[in-house]
Amino acid sequence: MTEKPDLVKIRRALISVSDKSGIVEFARQLRVLGVEIISTGGTARHLREAGIEIRDVSDVTGFPEMMDGRLKTLHPRIHGALLALRGNAKHVAAMQEHEIEPIDMLVVNLYPFEQTVAREDVTLADAIEQIDIGGPAMMRSAAKNFISVAVVPGPRHYEFIIHEMKKNAGALSFELRQELAVQAFLTTAAYDSLIHDYLQEKDAGEYATKVSPEELLDQEILALVKASDLRYGENPHQKAALYHLERPFRAYGSDEGPCAEGIATAEVLSGKEMSYNNYLDTDAAWQLVCDFPETTCAIIKHTNPAGVGQATNPEAAYRRALATDPVSAFGG
Repeated sequence: MTEKPDLVKIRRALISVSDKSGIVEFARQLRVLGVEIISTGGTARHLREAGIEIRDVSDVTGFPEMMDGRLKTLHPRIHGALLALRGNAKHVAAMQEHEIEPIDMLVVNLYPFEQTVAREDVTLADAIEQIDIGGPAMMRSAAKNFISVAVVPGPRHYEFIIHEMKKNAGALSFELRQELAVQAFLTTAAYDSLIHDYLQEKDAGEYATKVSPEELLDQEILALVKASDLRYGENPHQKAALYHLERPFRAYGSDEGPCAEGIATAEVLSGKEMSYNNYLDTDAAWQLVCDFPETTCAIIKHTNPAGVGQATNPEAAYRRALATDPVSAFGG
């Protein structure tokens, strides 16, 4: 069984990022702490221009970056450096035999697939080029070996990591490495879900005509993004947050208009901050009124309708809904 080292000294880091916000200062702080930096392509140029000493990944692998950047880090001297168990004698011997230098930290974020497919003029070829392969592969390798390696999946972690390294003489704790690994697997899962949804949408028309209900997929994935923290959960002592789909339903080819999107991305026009129960009741009201073709108002109490009214304008619809049961509507 592999021994769990509490603190791991960070001596060598590989940095390959699409989102370069904060990366110069982070890399500079790593260098101050004595960390050797390996980097790729645009990230390497960006860091060099900022005066930071780096080592090209091609110097490590012995292969140039090729195929328009599709092939950079998919190499045993990268993945072996991330995956090798430091306390395993066979792994260490293999590293020595094949001149694999261990990498203790991976700083990586992925190609901007979401931003690319959000463009109105995006083509399938554009989208495919923004499917990251090397980034998720390295992220998963580093996250699998969090016993020995720290994976940094985004800029929001930079400041805290430097703080921890300064406090621990350049090392990171097991608990932090494990937490970062969890975030990394969440990142790759959401990223793959986004790609799945986009490609499924492209094939939706023909696919839908071929598939019977008995042949529906055994698995479905929903990638959710936090919109906001809520005051409390279903009860005052519980925490809660509001999440929405990473891509709204309408982006999948739905022709149902705004009713397909739900309330998670709706704008709050007035009143105090919404609570968990407010959103629950509002969603129930929204789902109900979307069943009607004309202007409709629903008054909801504990997810049940206290009244429903239909009219030519919202005020009249509201008055009809209230007249249904004005007593039960109180507090709804």
